[in-house]
Amino acid sequence: MTAESEKINLIIAMAERLVEAIEADIAALKAGRPQEMRTLDPEIQRLSAIYGREVTNLDPARTRKAPAELRRRLVAVTSKFKDALGLHARLVTRVKNASEGIVKAVADEVERRRAPMCTYSPAASAYRPAKGAIVFNSVV
Repeated sequence: MTAESEKINLIIAMAERLVEAIEADIAALKAGRPQEMRTLDPEIQRLSAIYGREVTNLDPARTRKAPAELRRRLVAVTSKFKDALGLHARLVTRVKNASEGIVKAVADEVERRRAPMCTYSPAASAYRPAKGAIVFNSVV
């Protein structure tokens, strides 16, 4: 086995492990337990950094010379990895948007309850309620 084939096998093994972690994250998010996400584990984060570095250094010309079965496995795992990442990104974005929406709703309600009752006087129109203690992203 050539050095390039060994490198491709290593990349395939890392990708398979990362796909397992991402699929576990997807299951945790669907179950409503984001604290069980495996990609937050420092070992998985290191593996992800190593995988990125190895893939970046992979020479496409040498990869084309690898055995057909090895190239097929690399393409298959890369495709599966890309699909899992896409689904993972969509779920994380949904959870983020939902949690930011909840924080914004709570902050709006706190502000509404702290604001004094409006009266029919000229001074009432000049009143600007102070922002509450809850900080939220106003982009939401």
